[in-house]
Amino acid sequence: MTTRTERLDGLPFTRKHRKLLLGSGLGWALDAMDVGLISFVMAALAVHWSLTPTELSWIGSIGFVGMALGAAFGGLLADRIGRRQVFAATLLVYGIATGAAALSTGIAMLIVLRFIVGLGLGAELPVASTLVSEFAPRKIRGRVVVILEGFWAVGWILAAVIGYFVVPASDAGWRWALAIGLVPAAYALVVRFGLPESVRYLESKGRHAEAEDVVREFEEAAGLEPAAGADRERASGSVAEEPLESIWSPRLRRRTGALWIVWFGINFSYYGAFIWLPSLLVAQGFDLVKSFGYTLIITLAQLPGYAVAAWLIEVWGRRITLAVFLAGSAVAAGLFGLADSPATIIAAGMALSFFNLGAWGALYAIGPELYPTSTRGAGTGAAAAFGRIASIIAPLLVPFLLDAGDTVTVFAVFAAAFVVAALAAFTLPERKGVALEDT
Repeated sequence: MTTRTERLDGLPFTRKHRKLLLGSGLGWALDAMDVGLISFVMAALAVHWSLTPTELSWIGSIGFVGMALGAAFGGLLADRIGRRQVFAATLLVYGIATGAAALSTGIAMLIVLRFIVGLGLGAELPVASTLVSEFAPRKIRGRVVVILEGFWAVGWILAAVIGYFVVPASDAGWRWALAIGLVPAAYALVVRFGLPESVRYLESKGRHAEAEDVVREFEEAAGLEPAAGADRERASGSVAEEPLESIWSPRLRRRTGALWIVWFGINFSYYGAFIWLPSLLVAQGFDLVKSFGYTLIITLAQLPGYAVAAWLIEVWGRRITLAVFLAGSAVAAGLFGLADSPATIIAAGMALSFFNLGAWGALYAIGPELYPTSTRGAGTGAAAAFGRIASIIAPLLVPFLLDAGDTVTVFAVFAAAFVVAALAAFTLPERKGVALEDT
């Protein structure tokens, strides 16, 4: 007899999958827009509020403190009250907080609100990737999750466009940029009432009739009849509520440790580089508009990075794709540190965007595949939370690295972190074509 999860795994990609991917992806893009905007706000406030590098580093890092806590607790909540509920709540929290940040009267108020924003942002990302991963057909699951992650590039490009056209337009331009962050609060309603709850989650909680309804909706979208013998209360293959397995159990601890190292390395280098990128360009003598323009061009390379990773992840597999893109990121980071002209800065920056964001896509694809349903949200959330520690440290560390050396020193450290992450990625199990329930 065929279980519900096997029925989902065997479906073709339908309009229901497309709706789920688009609905989750738009939330993901709004998340990226918010994170990306703060890098442009920092550069503007350095001019308008005459802030020191240390003060700017706190504005950049405090959101990641919230993201670390949000990722940890968001994953736990997703395993207890559902993926969709947590997804919608997080959009609401960070949307309202971002809008309120536009009214900040000083650095203290901005820092407090950015912390609240981080709580929502941190919880959303692992929950969204878990939800999409649990619905995607098995044969293209990795590709679908990488496409979801590709919406990050859309959001970051949108942030760069807003940064380029809105932030420098006036002394209050940064306020208008943050005010746009209210959009996720309204979108939370779409998520809450427009997206399905995870079938695997529903079954793990004994809510079999609801799980069967969701599966039948997806089968109808594919033009299929319900599986023979299925009934609304307890279809063939339904499972009792699953016992919780620790992510540090003997079976899971090696993959958990490796995943945490990858998350730490990629967060450290990505956020250290891209949060500070506009400010570093200004410090090198470029004016605000030109530095924002260079950042926009560099950001555009994120899209082909995701596209190539989405293709390779089902050809090479998850592990090798992740490791190769991390290694490419290390080389690109080193070249960026050595760049000394607009042409080389843009070329190296685009290479860093391409490889770094492709690695992010592969990482989000492999994470949910490493854990059973009962701890999938907690496992991915805990890894994300550990990674956020690095995203807190990196922006704070940049001013000290600049004092100790120069831009070359900064990006040499980032390159080293990418190398460590690439080595850890090679130790992860390969999950290409393996059913989520078989982990």
